[in-house]
Amino acid sequence: MKKVISIIREQFENLPIIFRVSKYEDRATYQSHYLGIAWEFLNPMIQIGIYYLVFGVALHAGQQIDGVNYFAWMMVGIAPWLFINASVLGMSRSVYEKVGLVAKMKFPVSVLPTIRMISQMTAYWVMFGFSIIVLLLSGVTPTIYWLQYIYYFFCMIAFLFAFGIFNSTISILARDYYIALQSIMRMLFYMSGILFNLNSGSFPKVFVRILQINPFNYLVAGFRESFLSEGWFFDHPTQLLLFWSITLMFLLVGSHLHYKFRAHFVDLI
Repeated sequence: MKKVISIIREQFENLPIIFRVSKYEDRATYQSHYLGIAWEFLNPMIQIGIYYLVFGVALHAGQQIDGVNYFAWMMVGIAPWLFINASVLGMSRSVYEKVGLVAKMKFPVSVLPTIRMISQMTAYWVMFGFSIIVLLLSGVTPTIYWLQYIYYFFCMIAFLFAFGIFNSTISILARDYYIALQSIMRMLFYMSGILFNLNSGSFPKVFVRILQINPFNYLVAGFRESFLSEGWFFDHPTQLLLFWSITLMFLLVGSHLHYKFRAHFVDLI
């Protein structure tokens, strides 16, 4: 547990550096492109358009879910997923790609995954704002349940941090891990209830319960419950306990491995 506390302390002690470097990375990524940082928003919008045409128009024409049209329902789930997917993959490669930067700027290696996550935050807030506009235009009015978005946002950041520390270390120890992780994330996209309503009755209950073990399903379902339903996060104590147990497991194992091998990262690369 000391390693977990130490690694969290490193994040807070280096917050100015984290935000400064993430802002630089955000600009540097699209510096040589004509549209610049606009691609950070155009790419996800193109993806959303394709998913809606395939799953909304072709497969869900005229269907409403949780009292709203399919596009609004999909947006509430896909906006956080785009951030989650980009963060998970980016954080897993962060140490491998930027470990040389640490030697030049003198800050702990553990902040590299956090820098990559924060660099995705601008695009997330734009997509989140777009989702809220779509909800309002679809006739959804704000309720007190919207406040629990704060809880689920904290859950998302906590899990991404724990998962990122774990992935960034394993990606160095096992080179094939990143390729496997890409495939796993593509699979989880369809198994996290982002495009399909898992509670529609079309899926066997046993299958749905297995999918609910997935932390991403907990987050996506939580965001939708906040904005589209009338229920609180503590109404699902089993899923809550399971989510935080998985998060703590990744944080404990990831912190242990990170401190065990951090002195050898350069040699392993």
